[in-house]
Amino acid sequence: MKKTTIVIIALCMLLAASAYGCGRAPNGEVNVYNWGEYIDEGIFRDFRRETGIKVNYTEFQSNEQMYGILKSGSATYDVIIPSDYMISRMISEGMLEELDFSNIPNYSLIDDDYKNPEYDPTGKYSVAYMAGTVGLIYNSALITEEITSWGALFDERYSDQILMFDNSRDAIGIALKYLNYSLNTTNESEIREAYDLLVRQNPILQAYVMDQIFDKLEAGEAAIGPYYAGDYLSMRENNEDLVFVRPSEGSNSFVDAMCIPAGAKNKTNAELFINYMCKTDVCLVNMDVTCYASANINAAAQYGADMDPEDYEIMFASDETLANCEVFTNLPQETLDLYDQLWVELKK
Repeated sequence: MKKTTIVIIALCMLLAASAYGCGRAPNGEVNVYNWGEYIDEGIFRDFRRETGIKVNYTEFQSNEQMYGILKSGSATYDVIIPSDYMISRMISEGMLEELDFSNIPNYSLIDDDYKNPEYDPTGKYSVAYMAGTVGLIYNSALITEEITSWGALFDERYSDQILMFDNSRDAIGIALKYLNYSLNTTNESEIREAYDLLVRQNPILQAYVMDQIFDKLEAGEAAIGPYYAGDYLSMRENNEDLVFVRPSEGSNSFVDAMCIPAGAKNKTNAELFINYMCKTDVCLVNMDVTCYASANINAAAQYGADMDPEDYEIMFASDETLANCEVFTNLPQETLDLYDQLWVELKK
């Protein structure tokens, strides 16, 4: 009897170890903090079925909002999905944990182009999730002329029909691009010139928005606004009059990646979640919902096969398009402080 019990216990331990090695965990939770409209929440059920781990899910609307929440310590999370420049900033400030890639074997499915990027040169802190670009979305039923420039956002003819990003990096970045300056300039006079342009825009602006842009553009409550390419493809399903363009002055291209904040309470579970998110079938589902380009090399190759060529170029920007884009980089603290100061003044 005793031998039988020992054998049963040993067998159970072996099965548990085997399950854990296959990416399973016996129980627990993982707290995920992600952009809005940026995942198929149905996968949480499948992840729990496979691992026993419950996903608690919360959304943020901008990198700056996410950073502020984590910096203040007002909430804790196990997995976050910030953008490139914010990852760089958080690494420099000691806000991210190094990943244990033995818990993330599906990292092998991530395209090498996304490994050891400039924002995480050692590759220790992040696993790429999705990539995309920023452009202008406008309603062709309300604006009949072709839009090709960021200048449309500062055009009095569209007064009270214009939306603008409700975060400092994107909004000031657009003004910088329109003025033919770099998104990453540290020249104070150039940044203040961009700020002055946003001040002059204020009287003709309908609203500063993030995900509110979905409702406003889909319903025809506004005529034009800047946003992310993948979200345009989602919006167009509800309003066929919407048009997307990357302005001639150039734009922003970005990568969002999965990271673990310093001090995360469920680090192993977080790594198992990141591993699950790298699976090809999961990436395909998330691409279908978000309309962004996955960093999983197999998923990206499979997804584009039957797409309309124009939609494909919106989702998977060509090398020619990317050559006219800039990636945000982490700015010096002095410049970040200037951004914060000007943004507060602008939003008074």
